[in-house]
Amino acid sequence: MNDRKGFGSNFGFLMAAVGSAVGLGNIWGFPNKMGANGGFPFLILYLALALCCGVIIMLGELALGRKTGHGAVGAYQSISKRFKWLGWLGIAAAALIFSFYSALGGYCLRYVVVNFGNLIGAEFGTNGVGGADVFQGLLSQPDVSIAFALAFMLITMLVVMSGVGGGIERVCSVGMPALFFILIICIIRSCTLPGAADGLKYMFVPGWAVANGIIDEAPGFWRVLTAAGGQMFFSLSLGAGVMITYGSYVKKDVNLSRSLSQIELFDTGVAFLAGLMIIPAVFVFSGMDGMSSGPSLMFVSLPKVFASMGVAGPVIGLVFFVMVAFAALTSCISIMETLVANCMEIFHQSRKAMSLTVGVLATAAAVVVCLGYNVFYFELTLPSGATAQILDLMDYISNSFLMPFISFLTCIFVGWVIKPQWIIEEMEASGHTFGRKKLYAFMIRYVTPVIMAVLFLQSAGVFNLVQELF
Repeated sequence: MNDRKGFGSNFGFLMAAVGSAVGLGNIWGFPNKMGANGGFPFLILYLALALCCGVIIMLGELALGRKTGHGAVGAYQSISKRFKWLGWLGIAAAALIFSFYSALGGYCLRYVVVNFGNLIGAEFGTNGVGGADVFQGLLSQPDVSIAFALAFMLITMLVVMSGVGGGIERVCSVGMPALFFILIICIIRSCTLPGAADGLKYMFVPGWAVANGIIDEAPGFWRVLTAAGGQMFFSLSLGAGVMITYGSYVKKDVNLSRSLSQIELFDTGVAFLAGLMIIPAVFVFSGMDGMSSGPSLMFVSLPKVFASMGVAGPVIGLVFFVMVAFAALTSCISIMETLVANCMEIFHQSRKAMSLTVGVLATAAAVVVCLGYNVFYFELTLPSGATAQILDLMDYISNSFLMPFISFLTCIFVGWVIKPQWIIEEMEASGHTFGRKKLYAFMIRYVTPVIMAVLFLQSAGVFNLVQELF
């Protein structure tokens, strides 16, 4: 069976693609990685990678999807059966991300409920308990975290089951503009706090943090490059088959080059705005301790910020976590749609059947992730030197290992197997001129694959191993 129906409008496609890119990777990942990696240096490297690599890879994935009309596995198979495995690698990355993303989405839903409780003074609010204790309580109560992960998964499954036009396009077309509106409100409040200027200087003034004793020394280049690269993959949904799948739903008359520029502008813009929203506020109330709290920044440091805002705190906290939960939902929808669309093609089953199957399997994986901080707790040292549990390990394998590796192989495939002209022809199939064709051909062959290889080797710990040997 084939329930494949495309986007009803270019705006719907744009909002769905932006929704995929604008998720926890932007609202949560960008500020915490920028805060932990020196502020301004991270921002510059992220922008450089997004322009030199992110746009190039996303362009190829969208064109692959639209020209073949298939998801990742079918797209590569329709060109050559020898490269079908490359599509399967993307599906593997998407499956890993989906299993831990739904657990994170459950955390976001939990914080929406907690902040609503704070707003109305209910017992299910924090009741004066600190942010760290609330988060630790969530991690140590597997029944609570599992219940919210299941709720988040159910919402995602219902949207995907409703189809591209009736579910995904409708939700994203309404929700994404609302998300931008909420984001602006939070930014205005954050940047008008007394002392917020120091947070802005940390973000935008080169060397300010070291010169003013905020940090002892600037973080090393390789550390910042690895963090910025991982953020780019996670934020832009590269290498996981998402953009190939969404591209397969795009009409032939849509100007892909313009749409790509808009997606990149929105994605980078939201990451930038998320930094403006979070970093000044955390800097005011928690200083560098809050900035260096890493992944717990959103669930531990920010609740401290809201608690310090007086009567406005519960309102802003609720609005913020509603926004974060929706951002997580739009990204999770895109990942689930990638898995469902490919399963529909491979197993020739209906959308409803595949949505239920993928949902059940992903729910089982999410339960394991939720139990990873208690029942299945372990500690594993990653090649980066960081200590990881189940969620961190899945995040590392998908975002720091599979995605850069797949992106490198995609560059080789497009640049040297099917050749850039294949992509360029699809970019101009709508009748619009692709003005950057020469630059694209050069980048996809000679620049982007080199950068992808460096990022992959660094993330895999190869450079650290070489340094230890010599």
